[in-house]
Amino acid sequence: MKIIHTIQELRELLHIWRAERNTIGFVPTMGFLHDGHGALMKAARQDNDRVVLSVFVNPTQFGEHEDLEAYPRDLKGDAKLASSCGVDVIFAPTPEEMYQNPKAFVDIVDLSNTLCGVTRPIHFKGVCTVVTKLFNIVQPTRAYFGEKDAQQLAIIRKMVKDLNVPITIVGVPIVREADGLARSSRNTYLSAEERQAATILYKSIQVGKEQIKIGMPASELISSMKSVIQGEPLARIDYVSVVDAETMQIVEFIDRPVLVAMAVYIGKTRLIDNFSYTIGR
Repeated sequence: MKIIHTIQELRELLHIWRAERNTIGFVPTMGFLHDGHGALMKAARQDNDRVVLSVFVNPTQFGEHEDLEAYPRDLKGDAKLASSCGVDVIFAPTPEEMYQNPKAFVDIVDLSNTLCGVTRPIHFKGVCTVVTKLFNIVQPTRAYFGEKDAQQLAIIRKMVKDLNVPITIVGVPIVREADGLARSSRNTYLSAEERQAATILYKSIQVGKEQIKIGMPASELISSMKSVIQGEPLARIDYVSVVDAETMQIVEFIDRPVLVAMAVYIGKTRLIDNFSYTIGR
């Protein structure tokens, strides 16, 4: 497995692979990898001849008071996990390699104005821009994203469709700890007490999954899930919402495929989680 830091060197390698008619799977990440990322890499390995992993903490998706500098980084540990999952090359550029006084950005309307887009208004513009840049650099056959970041996944799918990008987007199910907490690089921020408190997100999801089956309105489902979370003193709700699974817009009645999503602060750490529901399934 190679680690490459420049766009030119990566493109030279990819040119050889494409000449050999290899399919290329791509897993874009911000690093500090865990088993959730491992599931993405393994899926890419299973589906493709070659696998590229990017490790890049993208500054354009962080707001002014967010955790860019504090975001955990461990390229050596990332390389070890990536190698065990069958990755062929890691692309780990610097911010200077990816951005030289940029004037062009990629944004999306509507899908980014709910859920995380409300409190992180520049986030998805940064995500769309860096993912577009990475897609242009790698030009993969397939790209893999986790379903934990469900709004991001919906946005990437819509962006690829609208811009006619010839890449298949593959969603990979959430990977959870034994107690249900969704795997996240930000879990490392949690103290032992906060880590225990964080299980309240999954407890709320379990309640939601049971109650959504009886056909209650979205507002009642949200109230029920919030009540569970509010029972944990260390938890502070950013949002609990029910949205159309495709458009990410708020729904009142659960009469179509929906995403039930939440963002909750445990101490100072913001965690997200979700589940999907389709009537009759």
